Amino acid sequence: MGWIIFLIYVIGWHIGLYGMFKKAGIAPWKALIPFYNTWQIVQRTGIRKVWFWLQFIPIAGQFISIWITIIWVMHFGKFTLLQHALAVFVPFIYLPYLGFFSNDTRYGGPEVVKHYRKSSAREWVDAAVFAVVAATIIRTFVFEAYVIPTGSMEKTLLISDFLFVNKMSYGPRIPQTPLSFPFVHNTMPFSKTEPSYISSVQLPYKRLPGTTEVKRNDVVVFNFPAGDTIINLPDFGSAVPYYDVLRDRYNGNRDALMAEYPILVHPMDKTDNYIKRCVGIHGDELSLVKGVLFINGKPALVPEDSQIDYRVETDSTPINSDFMRDELGIEDLEESDQMRKPKGKYVFLNLTPSEAEKVRKQPNVKKVEIEPYPRVQVFPYDSYHNWNVDSFGPIKIPAKGATVTLTPENIAIYRRVIATYEQNTLEETGGKFVINGVATDKYTFKYDYFWMMGDNRHRSQDSRFWGFVPETNVVGKASLIWFSWNKGPRWKRLFKSIR
Repeated sequence: MGWIIFLIYVIGWHIGLYGMFKKAGIAPWKALIPFYNTWQIVQRTGIRKVWFWLQFIPIAGQFISIWITIIWVMHFGKFTLLQHALAVFVPFIYLPYLGFFSNDTRYGGPEVVKHYRKSSAREWVDAAVFAVVAATIIRTFVFEAYVIPTGSMEKTLLISDFLFVNKMSYGPRIPQTPLSFPFVHNTMPFSKTEPSYISSVQLPYKRLPGTTEVKRNDVVVFNFPAGDTIINLPDFGSAVPYYDVLRDRYNGNRDALMAEYPILVHPMDKTDNYIKRCVGIHGDELSLVKGVLFINGKPALVPEDSQIDYRVETDSTPINSDFMRDELGIEDLEESDQMRKPKGKYVFLNLTPSEAEKVRKQPNVKKVEIEPYPRVQVFPYDSYHNWNVDSFGPIKIPAKGATVTLTPENIAIYRRVIATYEQNTLEETGGKFVINGVATDKYTFKYDYFWMMGDNRHRSQDSRFWGFVPETNVVGKASLIWFSWNKGPRWKRLFKSIR
C-alpha cells in the first residue's frame, strides 16, 4: 500500500511538471528526468544553485525538493497556505491541475514573486511549519529525548534520568508508519489509549547507513517486540503484556480475552520504547548459570552500576544504619525498595557488585550471596525448556543468513521470529512444519537479532521473558544523560555519558 501511494505521488508530480514546464516555455521532456527537472526550476526561478545540491542529502534533501516545488508554484501566482499545502500533500493531483486543466494559471516568473507580500499572520504560520518540519526531521532521524520510567536499568540509569538517544549510531530508520501526530510516540497528547497514528499507510523496513553496528554491552533503545498487541487500558499496555495475560489467565484463548478487554495492535515502530543493555548479538550463544551471564562460554561483562538481589546473613545484630545510609543510600530499610523481604537474621538487598563488597566487610555480616530469583516461567514458555531467570539457556541468537533445523523441541524459540518478525505463514501438524505453503524442517533468518537485559537483573522485564529483539526494532543508542531529577536535580548526573 505504501509503495503504491509513493509511486502515485512521484508519477503525478512528474506529469504535473510536464504541463507546467510547457506553460513556462521550458522543453516539457525535461520535466520527466529526476533532478534535472529541479535543476531547470532552480535556473528559471533564480534561487541559489546550492539548493539543488542540497537535495542529495539523505532525508533532509526530500524536504528541500518539496520547498523547491513550492517556490515553483509561487512563480505561477500561487501564494496561499492552501495552495502550498496542496503542492506538498497532493502534488500528483494539484500539479497536473495547474499544468493541464487550469486555464487561468499562467507562468508569471520572478516578477510575480517580487510583488507578493506576506501578511504577518502568514509569516508566523510559515515559521511554525518550518519549526515543526525541522524538529520532526531531527526527532525522527538524528536524536530524540527519552525519560527513564522504571528501575530496570539501575543503577546505570535511574528513574527520571533524561536521555539523548542517538539515532545515527546504528542508522536511522525510515518510519514504517509515516502518518502520525508530531512529537508524540504512539498515543495522543493527554491520552493513554488513543492512537496517535494512521496505520493504513505502512512502509517496508529500511535503515540508512549508520556510524556503527549494535555491539555487546551497548545501552540500546528499541521498540518492545511483545508490545505489538496490547490490552488498551492504562493499567495494562506494555506494563502487563497482552501475551502474558493470554497465557497465564486465559490459557491461550484469544476470543475469551478479547471478549473482556479492548485490544490494540501497534505497528512495529509504534510499540512502546524500551531501554536495555545488549548483552548478546546475532550468532552469540548465551546462558545464565546461578545468575551469572555467559556469552560464548565466557563470563560476560558485569556493568559497574548493575544491581541484583543479594541474601545477606548477619549475626544477631542489625546492619549499622549509618552505613546503610551513607554507603548504600538506604534511609529506612523497612520502607526501602532495596529490600525484598526480611526473614530472621537474613536481609535481602538490591545491590551493585561494589556495594555487595562493602556489605561483606561489615563486622556482623557472615555471608553475602546472590538470592535466587523466585521460579517463574520464562521464554519460550514450553514444556521442553525448564529455564528460569537465573538459570537460562544455552540459546543461540539468530543471525541473518544462518539456517536452523526446526524440531518440536525448538520451534517455540523460533515461532515468533518466523511468523511475526519475518512475516511468514507457519503451520505445525504432527511435528511437521509448513512455511509459506512449503513443507520444510529448515529456516534461514532474514534479519539479525539481539538479546537485551536490564542491568537490574532481578527487577527487569527483558529478553528472558519475551525473547529476541529483531534489528527492525532497534531505535538508537542511549548516549547522554542531559538531566536527572529526584525531588530536585541530581547535579552529579547532568551531562553524564552512558556506559
